[in-house]
Amino acid sequence: MSRLHGVPWLLTWVVLICQAGCCLLDSVGAAESFSHLRPFSNKSNLDQGYCERKRKTNNFSMWSLSSESLIATLPVDTIPENSIRKVRDCIFSVAYPTPFISRVLLVAVSKDVLEDILDLDVSVKETDDFLQLVSGGKVVLGSIPLAHRYGGHQFGSWAGQLGDGRAHLIGVYTNRYGERWELQLKGSGKTPYSRNGDGRAVLRSSVREFLCSEAMHYLGIPTSRAASLVVSNDDVWRDQFYNGSVKKERGAVVLRVAKSWFRIGSLEILAHSGELDLQRTLLDFVIQEHFPSVNMNDSNKYLDFFSRVVLETANLIALWMSVGFAHGVCNTDNFSLLSITIDYGPFGFMESYDPNFVPNTSDDERRYKIGNQANVGMFNLNKLLQALKPVLDRRQKQLFTELFRAKLGLLGESEDDNYLIAFLLKLMEDTKADFTMAFRQLSEITQDQLKELRIPQEFWALQDLAKHKFFSDWVTIYLLRLGRNMGDSDSTRRKRMTAVNPRYILRNWMAESAIQKAKMNDFSEVHLLQEVLQHPFQRQAAAEKAGYSLRPPSWAKDLKVSCSS
Repeated sequence: MSRLHGVPWLLTWVVLICQAGCCLLDSVGAAESFSHLRPFSNKSNLDQGYCERKRKTNNFSMWSLSSESLIATLPVDTIPENSIRKVRDCIFSVAYPTPFISRVLLVAVSKDVLEDILDLDVSVKETDDFLQLVSGGKVVLGSIPLAHRYGGHQFGSWAGQLGDGRAHLIGVYTNRYGERWELQLKGSGKTPYSRNGDGRAVLRSSVREFLCSEAMHYLGIPTSRAASLVVSNDDVWRDQFYNGSVKKERGAVVLRVAKSWFRIGSLEILAHSGELDLQRTLLDFVIQEHFPSVNMNDSNKYLDFFSRVVLETANLIALWMSVGFAHGVCNTDNFSLLSITIDYGPFGFMESYDPNFVPNTSDDERRYKIGNQANVGMFNLNKLLQALKPVLDRRQKQLFTELFRAKLGLLGESEDDNYLIAFLLKLMEDTKADFTMAFRQLSEITQDQLKELRIPQEFWALQDLAKHKFFSDWVTIYLLRLGRNMGDSDSTRRKRMTAVNPRYILRNWMAESAIQKAKMNDFSEVHLLQEVLQHPFQRQAAAEKAGYSLRPPSWAKDLKVSCSS
């Protein structure tokens, strides 16, 4: 096998992202040292030296939200009406959630989010106050719900004003650790940014977002979190696959939390509108709240900020690809300034290895296929740079590291590692081997079994891979490389690899099975998946019984995921 032929996209993204940072920063100005930059941290400044005073509670009278930290600095729309319109000279509009008409059912909560982020005992889920809060029925006294104004490039073209068309930021909570979290309802009604939408989300897409945001967290990937999911009997009409077949679905709301919901499009809309003073105000706020290592007195602070966003966005895309995750709608309005995964829509986890995998059936041009996410990241960072150009005047560079040595259990560095990884990915591409389970089963198989090409029946993904005529050649190279791991043993190698290669991911067929049951008010599989995905690296009896590590069922191949939500 040629060392230059067929090198897969999953390695080339490293080069592309590094080139992105260098090329984008090259366009800013003269050369300058990067050595003064400190390690990246997107923790709030509030995190530092905060006294642990609060404890978990199930009493809402002892728990509060506030929008004051946002609206004290960032201007709010002067027009109070919740009417759809073009908005200027502000970051937020005041917009109250629209309660459901019908009875609301609680589908699921994240105990981790409630207790460790929001300081709420999980028993609070049994109260009517909680159900009212997370469904948009009531707001917490003293907090003003907001809808954020932003724009964005969608599928490569400037789309103008977008904004929170069906989401309400219901307040900011500072927990007992000093962490500042913004709470947002999704599917909670119309705002000034709803355009032609109805402001609602449906159960189908909400189940997917709830499960996947939590799954990504437990995979170790930066993400927004999901605190709760509720469903109503309100009718919401959706053309799921944009084929003219409009169907009635049930309205649902997810309570999402993140350190910040600002995104590249937050800055783009201000640059396109010529609101540069407001852009500086927003930049200073974001830096001061979320990038404490950036010196606010440094004239180069905006470039320092940009270089960190480049670095962390590259890292985020690397993490996506390391688990075979395709976001599906990588528009600039869906790319967080804090480099966390947000806005889960028609996402998908690649099953059979396919660089052309597109989870979004409405992406006819395959712009957001999994193999193009590095290019899309570069495009989005370039749009961020263009938005920042009026406030930038210097140039720096950025660095990046790749993750696949760890997935293969390699210690140290070798000049042939890239070839070893590329060789494997090419075999996976040719055989359509399951991406997740191939790496996981390499983590579980012994070196003796590999050496003898004695692959147990349970390792079905490796059996698919072994059908390739060059598989034995790759195994020989791999075992020689493992032999150069100093002070390593096979059992240690397997333990190390199972800690970074998940056994369970949220496959589309699993989500669809849970969705179909949830439509009948059977939330058992939602709860099962929620539990399983909290421990993606550990073998679990319930998951094995459900077949979550087995070859996907035959009907899963024809499953489609739409952008309609």
